[in-house]
Amino acid sequence: MKESEKKSVFKDLYNIFFTKHWPVWTGAVLAGILNVLMFGIVSPWSGSAGYSSWGKNLYKVVNILGFEETPSLLGNKWALLSIMIVLGSFIGALLSKSFAVRIPPFGELIKGFIGGSLMGIGATVGIGCSIGGFFSGVPALSGGAIFLTFGLFLGTVVAVKYLFWEMEKFPKISTGKGFTYLAVSQDRGAWQKWMGLIVSILLFFIAYTYFQADEYVLGWFIIIGGLLGLISQRSIFCIVRAFREPFMSGDSTGAKGIIAGLLVVLFGFVVIKTMNIGAGETALRAREMSFVHSNFWLRGLLGGFVFGIGMTIAGGCAVGTLWRMGEGQVKLWFSALGFLLIAPISSKFITPWLTDILPFNMQYKNYLPDYLGYAGSVGLVLVILGIWYWFAVWNEKSGKFSQF
Repeated sequence: MKESEKKSVFKDLYNIFFTKHWPVWTGAVLAGILNVLMFGIVSPWSGSAGYSSWGKNLYKVVNILGFEETPSLLGNKWALLSIMIVLGSFIGALLSKSFAVRIPPFGELIKGFIGGSLMGIGATVGIGCSIGGFFSGVPALSGGAIFLTFGLFLGTVVAVKYLFWEMEKFPKISTGKGFTYLAVSQDRGAWQKWMGLIVSILLFFIAYTYFQADEYVLGWFIIIGGLLGLISQRSIFCIVRAFREPFMSGDSTGAKGIIAGLLVVLFGFVVIKTMNIGAGETALRAREMSFVHSNFWLRGLLGGFVFGIGMTIAGGCAVGTLWRMGEGQVKLWFSALGFLLIAPISSKFITPWLTDILPFNMQYKNYLPDYLGYAGSVGLVLVILGIWYWFAVWNEKSGKFSQF
């Protein structure tokens, strides 16, 4: 192959991956495959656990709230995964020359922090977020995850209503001067591509150091986190978009993409659970109960409702916040700050209070196959996804529930 032809091939590949955003369904399916891979290694994907680890380590440094025994970020798989999602998104933004530090009006920063704080409360109350409680919880056949999902829908609807009310009554909250730094055009700013390559090498070097120390799980989570960040940034993979847009613009693209990803995760998780793949010394029952939490039914519903409000106000869910941080969106840095500061406080004070007042039958582990069998459980999830798909497509055409 001639040198000019090689350059043309590389240019074509670059254009495919980094000139335009990928379809949402592509990102969701790839994220689903990586979620299944994580379960095969050790555990399904959790989003909120990373924020909680960040927050507990922060409180550990300042020696308050009694988190002195919290494991280091460098030894926590969820903390590392979340950091690498940010780094992977940073790489994607740099390679596509779309990175820029974007500072919105002050009111938007406050909304980001409030939204993140609500997500922190919702994730600890409901024992799950848009990732662990939904994108992993529903395919794990958790009854509590089904109710958490309903809560996410309800919270999203309420938050959308609020946002339109705010725009009408208090438009100045979200208006004002914003600032953008380090933005480049597509025909300039080659430094971003070079920086992207350097950061990519750094990410793999970090993973290599963990492999050399025989920390294979952490090493793989570093690589998977980087890939998740890159995939999410390039495909605009975000759960809040799937829930929010049918009630705002009517667009069904996000919903259909997430449904495609959920189908992949559902198939993979059922195979792993029924075949006990990757369990090692873990008993079959323990493997089956992975990501089946004590949140059926009211606890999951309440947590999902609060989280749904938070992610809609913030403009990013658990993973959407992370990859938008990597793009340089400062509002989502404030969202992450609220999440990591409030989640540990909620787990220490709010959640124990709630579990004390709720009866057992409103907060227990409900594994759907125990009641419906695997065929019935998978069938139930497929019916729910089918109804969601039908609603999203129908509403896009009719505009019945869309605000504009």
